[in-house]
Amino acid sequence: MRTLSVDDLAGIKKRAESNLELREKSNTLVSEESCGIEKGTDHMQILCCGGTGCKASESALIVENLKASLAQHGLSDKVEVITTGCFGFCEKGPIVKIIPDNTFYTQVSPSDAEEIVSEHIVKGQRVDRLLYVEPETGKHISDSKHMNFYGKQVRIALRNCGFIDPENIEEYIARDGYAALADVLFNKTPEQVIEMVKASGLRGRGGAGFPTGKKWEFCRAYQADDKYVVCNADEGDPGAFMDRSIMEGDPNSIIEAMIICGYCTGAHNGLIYIRAEYPLAVSRLQIAIKQAREYGFIGKDILGSGFDFDIEIRYGAGAFVCGEETALIHSMEGKRGEPTLKPPFPAESGYMGKPTNVNNVETLANVPVILTRGPEWFASIGTANSKGTKVFALAGKINNVGLIEVPMGTTLREIIYDIGGGVKNGKKFKAVQTGGPSGGCLTEKHLDIPIDYESLTAAGSMMGSGGMIVMDEDDCMVSIAKFYLEFIVGESCGKCTPCRIGNKRMLEILTRITEGKGEMKDLEQLKNLASVIKDTALCGLGQTSPNPVLSTMNNFYDEYEEHVKKHKCRAKKCKALLTYTINPELCRGCGICAKDCPASAIMGDVRKPHVINPYQCIRCGMCMSRCHFGAISVI
Repeated sequence: MRTLSVDDLAGIKKRAESNLELREKSNTLVSEESCGIEKGTDHMQILCCGGTGCKASESALIVENLKASLAQHGLSDKVEVITTGCFGFCEKGPIVKIIPDNTFYTQVSPSDAEEIVSEHIVKGQRVDRLLYVEPETGKHISDSKHMNFYGKQVRIALRNCGFIDPENIEEYIARDGYAALADVLFNKTPEQVIEMVKASGLRGRGGAGFPTGKKWEFCRAYQADDKYVVCNADEGDPGAFMDRSIMEGDPNSIIEAMIICGYCTGAHNGLIYIRAEYPLAVSRLQIAIKQAREYGFIGKDILGSGFDFDIEIRYGAGAFVCGEETALIHSMEGKRGEPTLKPPFPAESGYMGKPTNVNNVETLANVPVILTRGPEWFASIGTANSKGTKVFALAGKINNVGLIEVPMGTTLREIIYDIGGGVKNGKKFKAVQTGGPSGGCLTEKHLDIPIDYESLTAAGSMMGSGGMIVMDEDDCMVSIAKFYLEFIVGESCGKCTPCRIGNKRMLEILTRITEGKGEMKDLEQLKNLASVIKDTALCGLGQTSPNPVLSTMNNFYDEYEEHVKKHKCRAKKCKALLTYTINPELCRGCGICAKDCPASAIMGDVRKPHVINPYQCIRCGMCMSRCHFGAISVI
């Protein structure tokens, strides 16, 4: 380990900036300008997405093939291939971006690498078939700046994701990395920094939305021989990957923020609690911590300031409840991951009984840039009570699945239709679940509400950590509520009776309803149980667990009634309520359906119409998928 001075940091930044010069320049270029070695520049860079999603689609092999092709053309010294974090446009991954002409290639496969090099790099001809095609116009778009997906985004927490090599600390430094830390250590008191964070209006991005500056202030106020800073990286919502992508694409921003938080609260030890199911995020955090220690940003006498701070990683086993800060702390202590009643809050008695500050990944990622650009700049973005931006994992029945970051106050309509590209396959929008299992389903009437903490809560949902799952007309809202409740029941720590027993009783009622065995009194009982659980559960997770049931009942009560009174599921998702029939006028008697039926429920003579025994049918749908004449339907 070496101890750097502020002058040393400035020297590293100046040296590293040259490596990012082409990428910075590309932000001002229009991709219609000339491209390729011969037409554009004598030095180029190829950025390849190295996030989990793209790696699962062989982006690592794309990198290898690009390097091999460049070597074959004798261009290894002129063209650099760089693996970055997530670009966000996961629907169209793997993504390859050419710098400096800013050409944005989508859905690239390893076999495309040679063509990209031979055509684009060598000849200066873009590979049109790999360019993004705008669905509305059918036009090929070569520059991400002109894509609707990115048009309304403002990337603050994601500022470096898809731009820098997350395994090279000097690229982070070149983007003003650790500049905030240096300024804080030498030019500002802890109280001044806390006031800046408070003035920015930054609120916790993990779900509760508590003001970050106040949280730091509370922890600083308590006196103790030891204090701790904890990064909550236990992201457990189904379909959520916001924190994972930040850690994979910009791990040093988390480290820098934790050190600053330690300076402000009087802590000298940092812990990152991350689920073991995030191996790539863990690997890049480990690399970042190692490099930060080698450069003297972690350890003793940071930058010669006299301030000491160290960080270590702790692993979680994937328990959803450990996203709650007291359960998380108990898990790190080697105890059962269960919440405890507050107060005392962790700021007073947290890890090992010491004052502890807990912030989630996205919250921390905002801190360095707030201090660098000023709290007024951050506070100018968003709404009166919800400042800055929010990262969302946009998933479900949406054309543009991906990771997005938008200013607070952006409407659901803008996200779903402008950024998300609308609902898949021309289907009708039905609902969107925000806030994960603890959130609620919002409908078409909510599309124009601004996304902020208060507006979502008033609509019967919540911000949560940022999961956003879009549903279409083919989704059954009773089944959706049952899905989320199954998740909650499976993930409940079991400590308090309302959550342990109450949610299980609710799930039993929902199961009866989806099996056609429900009664009208069940609907009233669901509401009563949900109300009791909200009022009496121990922790925030238990208190919000009935939200999916309550929101779907409030907005789709007619579907619940239809399931109970008519034993029908209009979306045809509840198998027990379905009936498969064969149209005798269309049936040719070929026997394929009978042959493939696993329950032997189809009978009939050859070349004569067949029939389905409804009591024997297991409703698997195999017959309908096998029929070549459209004779089988489901009602």
